[in-house]
Amino acid sequence: MDTQPTILFVCVHNAGRSQMAAGYARALSGGTVTVLSGGSEPGTGINPVAIEAMREEGIDISRAVPQLLQTDDVRAADAVITMGCGDACPIFPGKRYEDWELDDPAGKDLVTVRRVRDDIRSRVEQLLRELDVEVVAS
Repeated sequence: MDTQPTILFVCVHNAGRSQMAAGYARALSGGTVTVLSGGSEPGTGINPVAIEAMREEGIDISRAVPQLLQTDDVRAADAVITMGCGDACPIFPGKRYEDWELDDPAGKDLVTVRRVRDDIRSRVEQLLRELDVEVVAS
């Protein structure tokens, strides 16, 4: 890809799955992608268990803030990855859309969130490869 791709990760509360995916996309791309994230009903803070699970991977998402999904973000993205936001996500023709079926880590223990985290990592790695982005070790 000649230009830096933009990826938008969306989940309902923008407090767990989408924030973990965004953290991985930034880290595994070495900063060569623009990463956006949002939620249809943003929460008040990032899931502390998701923060801990990502910290184990050397990725700090503790300063992230849940954001309301913006139509302009969808318009700007080359790839839109949804994670359980249903019909709340706007769709524009010509965009790459994927819906990743992932367990919601809200209220789950660290062992469960690690499993979700690892699933997200493998999906982000695959997405980056499909977008012709070199995956860097982290």
